[in-house]
Amino acid sequence: MSQVTFLPGFWQSWREVNARSAIFHQWQQLEAAGCIENFRIAAGLSQGLRTGWFFADSDAYKWLEAAALILDYDPNPRLAALVDAFIDLLARVQAPDGYLFTYNQIHFPGVRWRNLQIEHELYCHGHLIEAGVSHYEVTGREVLLAIALRAADRITADFLGKGPDYTPGHEEIEIALLRLHQVAPGDGSYLKLARQFIEQRGRIRRIALSILRQNSDVSRRARSVEKRRREYLLAHPDYQPFELPPDNPGKKPPGSTVRWIASALSGKYFQQHRPVRQQTVPVGHAVRFTYLMTATAMLARLSGDRNLLPALERAWERMTTRRMYLTGGIGAQPGLEGFGNDYELNPRYAYAETCAALGSLLWNWEMARLTGEARYSDLFEWQLYNAAAVGMGLEGTSYLYNNPLANRGEVFRRPWYKVPCCPSNLSRAWASLGKNIYTVEPGGLRIHQYISCLLSGVTIQSTEGGRLNLSLQMDSGLPWQGRIILRLVNIDSQGPAEFDLELRRPKWAAGMLVTVNGRPALDAADDGCAVGFQIIHRLWQNSDEVMIDFKMPIVLQRAHPKVKGHRGKVAVTRGPLVYCLESADQPEVDLFQAQLDPDSLEPIIDESLFGGTVNISARTSGGQPITFIPYFLWGNRGPSRMTVWLNGG
Repeated sequence: MSQVTFLPGFWQSWREVNARSAIFHQWQQLEAAGCIENFRIAAGLSQGLRTGWFFADSDAYKWLEAAALILDYDPNPRLAALVDAFIDLLARVQAPDGYLFTYNQIHFPGVRWRNLQIEHELYCHGHLIEAGVSHYEVTGREVLLAIALRAADRITADFLGKGPDYTPGHEEIEIALLRLHQVAPGDGSYLKLARQFIEQRGRIRRIALSILRQNSDVSRRARSVEKRRREYLLAHPDYQPFELPPDNPGKKPPGSTVRWIASALSGKYFQQHRPVRQQTVPVGHAVRFTYLMTATAMLARLSGDRNLLPALERAWERMTTRRMYLTGGIGAQPGLEGFGNDYELNPRYAYAETCAALGSLLWNWEMARLTGEARYSDLFEWQLYNAAAVGMGLEGTSYLYNNPLANRGEVFRRPWYKVPCCPSNLSRAWASLGKNIYTVEPGGLRIHQYISCLLSGVTIQSTEGGRLNLSLQMDSGLPWQGRIILRLVNIDSQGPAEFDLELRRPKWAAGMLVTVNGRPALDAADDGCAVGFQIIHRLWQNSDEVMIDFKMPIVLQRAHPKVKGHRGKVAVTRGPLVYCLESADQPEVDLFQAQLDPDSLEPIIDESLFGGTVNISARTSGGQPITFIPYFLWGNRGPSRMTVWLNGG
């Protein structure tokens, strides 16, 4: 990421919101909710009640990782002070042997690794380790990395060589261990343990009995905590406990609770139903699933075990063709926070959790690195602009947890949630986006995402076998316009600078015209919207300019015939964006009964709405004017009705 400097444009604006508003808002909410105070209590620096879920530590760790990444491009002294103070606090809380989990340290001292399928100890440690790795990568300082290493060494000592009963219920530690292995490989134990956690999934005997036993113990421990809470409040009548916000709103289909119980007892909810090499159907909790797939792809890449790839590819194919919404959102079952059956994609019930979209981004990036196939970078882009970007409001202080494709007022943006996993997860995704733009390939440079930035000091191998350093500036009109300009700012080479420049042709592009220094180099006309990397091979020179023009027509999308309730329905897309109708723009129109006149669609530049967008104007069949806005922007003007799908003939 240090080689990528964002330039003015769409994503630079989002990153500024992230750095100057969102990250501070999140810290305030974490303080107000008592999440940070939990660490002070565990360190003996404060008296009071531990508040929040048993996994609340993870929300602070994701914030810490996001803050560290932000400091790499926006070195705000106030944020730096918060980061350093929190790291110092973590050092005080961490046990001498590396353990750090405030729920047990405060409520059940001496108890460890209890109820691994449910209580998220390893999940929390995983996010702590990831924060340590990111902080080290962007600062070069080892203070937080040392805490992460102590935690990882504790986990390795306690788990390496153990059986399937010692695998976690919420995947994340696997990603963390693999990331740590890349910066501190040591004797390879982190890689070995990550492989063990991955390979031993689905091998717990009598999984239903194990889940029932653990759930009973979790409930017993929760009752013990609640009893202490009541006793404390009686003894301290002036104490004002923080009240968590209510549960996340949303429309649930009938039978949600029964389906959740069945999924949990079968192991599917935790991806514990089959060995990972046989998990070719996305099931269970969507975030857990994408984290497991991400870790498995990482393991395949780092270990060279290509035998893991077929299951990954089949699972990805099943997800994208049968279990994913038009927006790229995943998770059709609110009760599960996870996958439904094939083609079960009701737009109003859609859970499509923001964190699940972010998990899918991680998975797609690893698949792109592992296989070199453009389809994974293509889905990364689609989910980035739609399923993920919708999660954060324009000011960085309001969020969506679940993301339906039809809303009658149940779902709206909130400043915080009872389970606030998404806000800081979004912030770390926005702050780390620079690592997803390009990769260095044998003989060239591959551009995965078209984002305005300066790539500097990139070392690649020429096709002649030599090495060269180059700096490249990219100016992108996306997501509003399809023109991309790449300028070779500087090439430092001892020999001929002959290499491949690989340019992704997105699936949404109806055509792709490429010129080099004003001369046609590539003309990919409409050929069924095939996805792939278009290669330009030449002897490059300083100041060479590549111009890409993507055709971005308005497209009417139709659902697969097996998706119920979508007959005669259409959705509107343009370029990488899904569009929607929101009641704020047409308060007198019944969004769910209106019939679109498909010949009336026109793109319009609106400088007054959201700081400048390309909207789409249209009419109903009855002549009423309607306006489509990008889906990721809905809900920014207060509670509203919204739909992506509408009657279209």
